[in-house]
Amino acid sequence: RVPEKWRAPRGIDSRVRKRERDMIKLVKIGYGTNKKHRHLLPIGFRKFRVHNVEELELLMMNNRKYAAEIAHGVSIENRKAIIERALELDVAVVNRKARLT
Repeated sequence: RVPEKWRAPRGIDSRVRKRERDMIKLVKIGYGTNKKHRHLLPIGFRKFRVHNVEELELLMMNNRKYAAEIAHGVSIENRKAIIERALELDVAVVNRKARLT
């Protein structure tokens, strides 16, 4: 994926701009990801960031399409509660083992 700050090379002697061999490839539209597979995780789910147990309840009906991702700032005890509730709802949690100690 191309970073947001990427800019096209414009230098007069730029080997990348001239597309000389052994240089990095220039970005082209054809390198894009298929829309069906964009934002898909390797396990086949799309991510849904969760901050508390109430937000996890939203995934109850979509547990075959979306997987929960526990947000960075969630405390250890809330993480344990989210993981416990996710097991009851049969919702996949992407970062299930992160920061539990």
